[in-house]
Amino acid sequence: MIVDYHMHLRDAQGDIDHTRAGVEPFVETARRRGIDEIGFTEHVYYFQQTREIWDLPYQVERCRFDLDAYCDAVLDAKRAGLPVKLGLEVDYVGERQERLMELLAPYPWDFLLGSVHWIDGEAVDQQPGMWATHSVEEVWERYFAALAELAPFVDVLAHPDLPKIYGQRPERPERFYPKLDGVALEISTAGLRKPVGELYPDYALLRANRGIGITVASDAHEPDLVGLDFDQALELAEDAAIETITVFEGRRSRQEPLG
Repeated sequence: MIVDYHMHLRDAQGDIDHTRAGVEPFVETARRRGIDEIGFTEHVYYFQQTREIWDLPYQVERCRFDLDAYCDAVLDAKRAGLPVKLGLEVDYVGERQERLMELLAPYPWDFLLGSVHWIDGEAVDQQPGMWATHSVEEVWERYFAALAELAPFVDVLAHPDLPKIYGQRPERPERFYPKLDGVALEISTAGLRKPVGELYPDYALLRANRGIGITVASDAHEPDLVGLDFDQALELAEDAAIETITVFEGRRSRQEPLG
């Protein structure tokens, strides 16, 4: 089985399209590329129901969509028999994490995807962000500490070695890798489209956490990106001796043969 468990419900121009009609082009691309199931994971800060959490201009200016409408669009497609799952990309927000999870609790998620994009208001994957105020070692150390802190709240960790996005690595980056449990790691092809030009995560991070589940993801922000470059993701999984993929339903996981 092959899944793509990270995508954002947009039209071909990249504009928000939280409708049942918006789901169908993603499903069509998935079928064409041999993907068995897809999961939508819109950014949590887009939704008015979570407005109290956000204070950065980047987040606040995007926080204008309705979470119920998004969920209804995906659930309607799911009820119609389309191979889709309802997910959300949940940001690390430090001491506000429990409150964010309370706001999300009433919704029937299939899985929650966890991401660390900001730490104390500074961006990891935007420049200048943290890179202007911290050394490379400090960025990596703080990032992986935040990732481990986020892990118990979510089901999958997205682009788990995100700080390599600009190609800046400390010596022996593996010393910062946490030992994770009870959460899956995402193998993401999105890094191939970033300045670093690599899959997330690298082989060493996968092997450091061998035995936990994995998902595969494109981080598609338009339908044509679904399943893109999955041959490379599957090759990495094979190199790391990973034979199964984690599939979710109602935040319960199971393992299926990968491929």
